[in-house]
Amino acid sequence: MKQLCLCFLLLFFATSCEKSISLSLKDATALTVVDASIESDGTPIVVLSHSLNYFSTISPAELSASFIHNAIVTVGDSSKTVQLKEYSYTDSTGFAFSFYGVDVANPAEMIFGAFNTTYHLKIQLADSSVYTAETTIPALRKTCDSLWWVKAPNNPDTTRCVLYGLFDDPPGLGDYVRYFTSVNGQSFYPGLTSAFDDQITDGTIYTFQIPKGYSKNDSIKISDEDYGFFHRGDSVVFKFCDIDKATFDFWRTWEYAYQSNGNPFSNPVKIIGNISNGALGAFCGYASQYLSLNIPK
Repeated sequence: MKQLCLCFLLLFFATSCEKSISLSLKDATALTVVDASIESDGTPIVVLSHSLNYFSTISPAELSASFIHNAIVTVGDSSKTVQLKEYSYTDSTGFAFSFYGVDVANPAEMIFGAFNTTYHLKIQLADSSVYTAETTIPALRKTCDSLWWVKAPNNPDTTRCVLYGLFDDPPGLGDYVRYFTSVNGQSFYPGLTSAFDDQITDGTIYTFQIPKGYSKNDSIKISDEDYGFFHRGDSVVFKFCDIDKATFDFWRTWEYAYQSNGNPFSNPVKIIGNISNGALGAFCGYASQYLSLNIPK
């Protein structure tokens, strides 16, 4: 009986010591966000925006209002620098967004990505704040030599397919890559894990399974039965890119943070960008190759 009373007393004190804690979360100061890239044989694209509140529900109107306008944006290599032009576009849903690209009507203001070339980005905002970055489009060293598909093994859905590639990684550490897929003429999307180094594959020819890439707006999750599969009848374009270490570090840490989101047991992740003056984001260079494959029905 004494032991029973003691248990009740311990339970009483344990519950009576609970205290409600209310956290007042302050809005952080908005930061400049830079999403910039240049691809071999392509022109630079720069998207500028302000960061949004982490705990807020973001509406299309709020997202549209976050874009930064009237910036002076230049991109150059060792021999030429051009000023980019701001473009605005409104899609069929009424969502408006803007970006900076080359002035296609002015050939003198055109610049194209080339292998083994370093590019410099400079951004000056209306408030006179300045941000800079640089990226290198490396040589096309690590390549994908061929693609093929097989029926998804041990899968009741006979339309599902698995894509494989044969890759050649030349000797010498420091080859970094990122991949994207396009299906049936749609946009190119990266895989959930899309950036890789060559710590394991250096100096080898190897086979690697290529999961389908997805837009981050897609509702599909890695736990879904259809995740990563292609299907009979798909027309697939595989985009395989050599990248520099700064581009690899940004996407490696960004993707790890994205995959850890909502996991209470994950470690905090610092996303490593390459933009100066405390801005978020990165300026990325891509040495790209494209391979196509039609999967018969």
